[in-house]
Amino acid sequence: MAALLNCRPELMFFSIFSFFSVAFSDELQTLLSIKSSLTNPTTKTNVFKNWEPNTPLCNFTGIKCNSNGSVKELELSSQSLSGFVPFDKICSLNSLEKLSLGFNSLSGRVTNDLNNCVSLNYLDVGNNDFTGTFPDISSLSELTHFYANKSGFSGKFPGNSVANMSKLIVLSLGDNSFYRTPFPEVILRLDSLNWLYLSNCGLEGEIPEGIGNLTELINLELSMNHLTGEIPSGITKLTKLWQLELYENELTGKLPVGFGNLTSLEYFDASTNYLYGDLSEIRELNNLVSLQLLQNEFSGEVPVELGEFKKLVNVSLYTNKLTGQLPQKLGSWANFDFIDISENNFNGLIPPDMCKKGTMRGLLILENNFTGEIPESYGNCTTLERFRVSKNSLSGVIPAGIWGLPKLQIIDVAMNNFEGFITSNIGNAKSLGEIYVANNKFSGELPLEISKATSLVRIDCSNNQFSGEIPGTIGELKKLGNLYLQKNKFSGSIPDSLGSCVSLSEINMAHNSLIGSIPVSLGSFPTLTSLNLSENQLTGQIPTSLSHLKLNLLDFSNNQLTGPIPDSLSIDAYKGSFSGNNGLCSQNIKHFRRCFGESGKPRELHTLLLCLLVAVIVVLLSLAGFMYLKKKNEKVHERSLKEHSWNTKSFHILTFTEDEILDGIKHDNLIGKGGSGSVYRVQLADGTDFAVKHIWTSDSGGRKMSGTTSPMLGKRGMKSKEFEAEVQTLSSIRHVNVVKLYCSITSEDSSLLVYEYMPNGSLWDRLHTCKKMPLDWETRYEIALGAAKGLEYLHHGCDKPVIHRDVKSSNILLDELFKPRIADFGLAKIAQADSNKDSTHVIAGTHGYIAPEYGYTHKVNEKSDVYSFGVVLMELISGKRPIEPEYGENSNIVTWVSSKLKSKESVLSIVDSSIPEAFKEDAIKVLRIAIVCTDRLPSLRPTMRNVVKMLEDAEPCKLVGIIVSKDDSSNKAEQLKDHTKI
Repeated sequence: MAALLNCRPELMFFSIFSFFSVAFSDELQTLLSIKSSLTNPTTKTNVFKNWEPNTPLCNFTGIKCNSNGSVKELELSSQSLSGFVPFDKICSLNSLEKLSLGFNSLSGRVTNDLNNCVSLNYLDVGNNDFTGTFPDISSLSELTHFYANKSGFSGKFPGNSVANMSKLIVLSLGDNSFYRTPFPEVILRLDSLNWLYLSNCGLEGEIPEGIGNLTELINLELSMNHLTGEIPSGITKLTKLWQLELYENELTGKLPVGFGNLTSLEYFDASTNYLYGDLSEIRELNNLVSLQLLQNEFSGEVPVELGEFKKLVNVSLYTNKLTGQLPQKLGSWANFDFIDISENNFNGLIPPDMCKKGTMRGLLILENNFTGEIPESYGNCTTLERFRVSKNSLSGVIPAGIWGLPKLQIIDVAMNNFEGFITSNIGNAKSLGEIYVANNKFSGELPLEISKATSLVRIDCSNNQFSGEIPGTIGELKKLGNLYLQKNKFSGSIPDSLGSCVSLSEINMAHNSLIGSIPVSLGSFPTLTSLNLSENQLTGQIPTSLSHLKLNLLDFSNNQLTGPIPDSLSIDAYKGSFSGNNGLCSQNIKHFRRCFGESGKPRELHTLLLCLLVAVIVVLLSLAGFMYLKKKNEKVHERSLKEHSWNTKSFHILTFTEDEILDGIKHDNLIGKGGSGSVYRVQLADGTDFAVKHIWTSDSGGRKMSGTTSPMLGKRGMKSKEFEAEVQTLSSIRHVNVVKLYCSITSEDSSLLVYEYMPNGSLWDRLHTCKKMPLDWETRYEIALGAAKGLEYLHHGCDKPVIHRDVKSSNILLDELFKPRIADFGLAKIAQADSNKDSTHVIAGTHGYIAPEYGYTHKVNEKSDVYSFGVVLMELISGKRPIEPEYGENSNIVTWVSSKLKSKESVLSIVDSSIPEAFKEDAIKVLRIAIVCTDRLPSLRPTMRNVVKMLEDAEPCKLVGIIVSKDDSSNKAEQLKDHTKI
């Protein structure tokens, strides 16, 4: 018995050793199984490189063990991992306290097996590509850090999961497509939270007053949701807040009283809401680093205390109703980055010291009432990238140094009272892409050194007092796309070297004193669409080389040109383009003398011509009566419009009369026909153009104009639902990317809708028709972003969502700068609260653009517009039509794109071959957005608000957004979100 007792300690030791050996063996096999389930690129940094059976598991990369040698932490974040995660294997590691899988490309579903990781206090599955709903993990009551943001989760918000997590310090569930839900009340009980990230995850309704219970919060992010109501006063209790993000919601009201209590706040962004009132509560927030309140309705003056904020580096307040002067010490204390206060009513002087530390990137104060001169200090701001002060009342001379700043990308000083010259040091501006100095009092010559600013794509010097010759070196600007020199005092000849600017699409040199002949080299431009040389003193013949151009606008009027007008230019499209040149002749254009050769004609030819003339006279006399009667009938027809009683309903301040519009409704002005009426271009005496849609009734006594389509109006005096929809929708809309309706003019028999005129037609024209022209990627991107913002406004910015129902490239019109406008609301409707009312008995849309669900539900909603917009994005990227024979029968561009997603090479083949290689990756970024927009399931498509955000993130050469490390709440990356204007 004693011998047995003496053996027990050895037996006990052996059994414990055996237990741990088995446990270690099990954990080793588990880790090797995890390795086999996941894929890691074969690189030197392969996290699984030393995960081998003969290596102690506690030495595996990413593994930490506890004192017993069991796996305590599994750290596999940011390792480029892909594959399905074996949560059942992972949660068999009984001692696991930390599981970090964030910032990979993991896919599949997060399974309920995660509930077995009951010892976890740190869980990170964020920034991956999972699908489906997030499981209920309420058993993980020990969690202090929970990250599941931006991982593709959908379905119900996982509120029940966090109900038991009373120890949570960090909760990050943002950037997921959860169903819309009110702010989860269970979160308000997590009083240990110091980091709450719930941006872009479907929250709606009001922010609860109980948010003030979370007094430990240092970061609160609720942006890009559907939150309404006022900012609750409870938020003023969060005195430890370092960052507060509320942008892109539907919040209203004023900043709550006591908001100034948040004296620890460094980053505050409540942009793109409906907030109003003054900024007096901001005056106490003297630790602010970034203040972004753009696109709201704030009024009053900026508190003078902002000028004393020692940390402030970023101020974005554009598109508000703010007044008064800016504090003159603003931005002078810290490494100031940028300011954008455009589109307000500020006045007074520009603060002089915002670039005092030599770090400023952007000065954007356009569309205000600033006076005085540009402070000299900005001429030394070598970090400046954007300088935009247009549409103010500034005066004096631009500091010479500004023209030559090495990083400057845009100089915009248009529409002020500036004087002086563009200085020769502009040759140092190697990054300068755009110059806007129009509508000032600049004088002198353009310096020869402008040719050294080789990045220039747009020069607008119009309506100034520039003189001298246009520099002959201008041909060195190979990227130059737009050259506007009209309404100046330029003299001398047009330099022949201009023909070397192979990227030019628009040239305007009208209203100068140019002499000499038109250079033959101007006929060599591959992309020129507009050429205006009118109101000069040009001589000689029109070069036949111009016949090769495909111009939308040509104007050589009021010069001293002689000789024949080339036959290819003698067309109706250029009617009036050659007037005021008495020396010109033409075989085709009326009102110009006929062109004859130099030598005399044989007598027989003269006799023949005389006989023909007599015969023509006889024929003309016999037709005179007929023509007289026809003309009389036409005049009666034209007068008939004015004989009616018209009712004008205006939606903007009108600068024209009813009669001026009626006078323009004639066949010569017809520019288009649609399913709901004919469209005319009506030009007023002052040169202003309008587009007028003319709609006749179906019972108008036979007076329906020739060429019109099916009537949009019903029986006499009874307007159709489509007509009422278009008027009702457009009359209430105010957005830069939605076509403007000035007024409706109605009578008993017909109606006129007067729109702003879009000189560059539709996107469809530019991509697919005879007006097709190369569009660079930057232009395509700006068209995509602008159109998306227009649709975003319709869906989210109106009192009730407006569903367009016929989004397509032909309904995206382009102004003179190729800025897009959403048009043709003939099918638009206000979204109903009851989704059952969304059905329609009319085909809602156009073949190739119609969302697939319409085929089986006959319902359309905002997600139907999103699908159609995705098709437009594919058009922009590929240059192809929605329906092409190459797609095959019953296929379209969406299925064609899907078939090309098998390899990188085939994906790149989708991109239009005219897009340069350097921009193809940017195009692929937008293609990803298009693919998400055209998902067959409407619930998986993003909202237009999210589409805009994704497009902004895909901007070529876009500045990086705010990046906050989730593991270090005390540090914030230096890059700031770029809300500034392009």
